[in-house]
Amino acid sequence: MNRLPEALLLDALGTLLALNPPAPRLRQVLTDQFGVSISERDAERAVGAEIAYYRSHLDEGRDARTLAALRKRCADAMGEALPSQARERLDSGTLVSALLSSLEFSVFDDVRPTLRAFRRRGVALIVVSNWDVSLPDVLRRVELSPLLDGVVTSAALGSRKPATAIFERALGMAGTGPGHAIHVGDSIVEDIEGARGAGVKAILVRRDGGRGPAGVITISSLAELPRAIECLPDVAKP
Repeated sequence: MNRLPEALLLDALGTLLALNPPAPRLRQVLTDQFGVSISERDAERAVGAEIAYYRSHLDEGRDARTLAALRKRCADAMGEALPSQARERLDSGTLVSALLSSLEFSVFDDVRPTLRAFRRRGVALIVVSNWDVSLPDVLRRVELSPLLDGVVTSAALGSRKPATAIFERALGMAGTGPGHAIHVGDSIVEDIEGARGAGVKAILVRRDGGRGPAGVITISSLAELPRAIECLPDVAKP
């Protein structure tokens, strides 16, 4: 790795973290803890309803109080999509417990070695994510926090990608400017267009091995990141 940015900005879900399939976990939790049995299709429908609601409202989880309220509304959306015979047996508190128990995140295998390599070279590592304020807790649970220099969530800031404000906050946290940073993420609009709008060069992650659009450097693993950086023009040396 001959040249490096001063800061590496990183998306969370799809880049660092994977959401383990929640529908099977939801079915198991409802059966084991609450004696409620639902089909795989019902579980998928309920999880889909919850995810859709969360994606539209995630920025409302700004602190502990509003996060709890957001989780209740997400659980209610999930409950509304369950069959009536199951929904009638589950109160709001039970639904929240079942929802949280069904959400489990894991770290992609290439993440820790890559972060350690950049960290050894003195690169600041900042997570930039459209997420509620619980993301730092998630990163601590999966033991990524010691490898990171900061986390910026859209909920805490009040601005979500692709808006430039969230990238500017991350750059400020890293103590560098846009010409000395690279952003890595899996969304064309939120990550690539958002970073470029803030003057930050960007690399797309396609973990399915798919090809990115023309003009966008695309990788399928963070292990490819050092080589991809070499393909970016005008990345200033620290």
